[in-house]
Amino acid sequence: MTTLDIITIILFSLGVVLVGLAFSQKGKSMQSFFAANGTMPWYMSGLSLFMGFFSAGTFVVWGSIAYSMGWVSITIQWTMAIAGFIVGLLIAPKWHKTGALTAAEYIHKRLGKSTQKIYTYLFLFISVFLTASFLYPVAKILEVSTGLPLNTCILLLGGLCILYVSAGGLWAVISTDVLQFVILTAAVIIVVPLSFDKINGVTALIEQVPDTFYNLLNDEYTFGFLVAFGIYNTIFLGGNWAYVQRYTCVKTQKDSQKVGYLFGALYIISPVLWMLPPMVYRVYAPSLSLLDAEGAYLMMCKEVLPNGLLGLMIGGMIFATTSALNSKLNIASGVITNDIFKNLRPKSSDRTLMYVARISTILFGVFSILIAMLIPKMGGVVNVVISLAALTGVPLYLPIIWTLFSKRQTATSNITTTLLSLAVNGLFKFITPLMGFSLNRAEEMILGVTFPILCLVIFEIYYKAKNKESEKYQSYLIWNKENNARKLKEIEENESAEKAGNNFSKRVIGYGIFASGTGISILGGMADNGQKLIITTGVVFALLGLLMTRKSKPTISKD
Repeated sequence: MTTLDIITIILFSLGVVLVGLAFSQKGKSMQSFFAANGTMPWYMSGLSLFMGFFSAGTFVVWGSIAYSMGWVSITIQWTMAIAGFIVGLLIAPKWHKTGALTAAEYIHKRLGKSTQKIYTYLFLFISVFLTASFLYPVAKILEVSTGLPLNTCILLLGGLCILYVSAGGLWAVISTDVLQFVILTAAVIIVVPLSFDKINGVTALIEQVPDTFYNLLNDEYTFGFLVAFGIYNTIFLGGNWAYVQRYTCVKTQKDSQKVGYLFGALYIISPVLWMLPPMVYRVYAPSLSLLDAEGAYLMMCKEVLPNGLLGLMIGGMIFATTSALNSKLNIASGVITNDIFKNLRPKSSDRTLMYVARISTILFGVFSILIAMLIPKMGGVVNVVISLAALTGVPLYLPIIWTLFSKRQTATSNITTTLLSLAVNGLFKFITPLMGFSLNRAEEMILGVTFPILCLVIFEIYYKAKNKESEKYQSYLIWNKENNARKLKEIEENESAEKAGNNFSKRVIGYGIFASGTGISILGGMADNGQKLIITTGVVFALLGLLMTRKSKPTISKD
């Protein structure tokens, strides 16, 4: 990268941190810090959910498949769109109806304290490794791009995220997600047409690729794999504790549905835009190895983006990836504060709880940074961590989702399903290959999805035959009714203050978008190719930001 690219990344990083820190005064209570007082605009929560699901792996892993196999990379990601619509229709409103601050709080009330402890410790253990796995590859991108030592990159990125997440809580996380979405969208809009210009138009992409390049499926990614992967994504999107926050922080159940629908709509359009550059690169440089293909997206960006804009693209990828890290930090802090510390010290004041929330954010972040630094010395641990996510997603989240729809499932059925499924998945992933028997990608995915479902179906049939209802279900209904009534009263009492808070958030984001659009226009003026496209894109986004700031200005009463 050039000096101008590095300056762009630095300015972009400072801008994101300043936007996050602008919300340091909003996190004054547990409800505000972890749930935005239940009044987050649905479109902001939906964009944050979208960015939280996104990572640099989107461009690296799926980009590699796009370069090597073509359209199937888009087909795979369309399963995420279907998952979003299913979650919006069925699961998100159920989570909102619980009225719980965190998924762990719901588990406590629905299944009991002991069950909550088991799931909490499992979640935190897995989350610290997953957080490190989000931090490591994005730090690797920064290392390759800037030449800084890897550990320095890990410390810088981890430290910046800890800084504004511990200061502003969920408001900071979601607002920076929205800003990052807009900037990344602007960068992708510029990359796609410039990529086509590099190969002299769309016709070359149609004519100069293998015959199978536009097949929806292939031998490796079969229909069975896609069905299983779609179910996995639905469960992961509907049950991951960080994503549950996005359904519960909005005002109504209808808003929570819109969050899922927006996610689904974005995942219909975005995979096409994302995958076109590496597909175009197949025409431009057709002989990359499988390993080199992982860099196809960045290679295409390097070929077509002028000085400064490559830095913007990389900065957008880096901070968009840290969105998932930020969500993990915030929800892990919420679980530690609300579901561990508050249970030990139930009479703690709001001030004490907020102190614990910020300290736990910092400590969880530091621990994740340390694990990320150890990854190079732990030989292949990235693959283990990715496997950990795939192996644990359905066993950990499906049983809890099931209880949202069934009054029969108990602590016993949930814990048995989770632990037994984890054991079976681990057996076929790590043990049987040593004995000469291993599952292919589709079989592994199908097993990971179907076995927990089978366990829960058996429990459901057994409990129905016994006409048994969970012993905690009635007490949960009483708590749920009282808790929702209390939350509704708080929302009504603070409606004017929260409206002002929402306007403040829109203004901050608007200023960020305006500054980004202006910066893109300036970089376009210095570009030696694609000037009109870049300047026009920058001006459009600058005007969008200006419009947001004007629309969100507080109204002065004439009374």
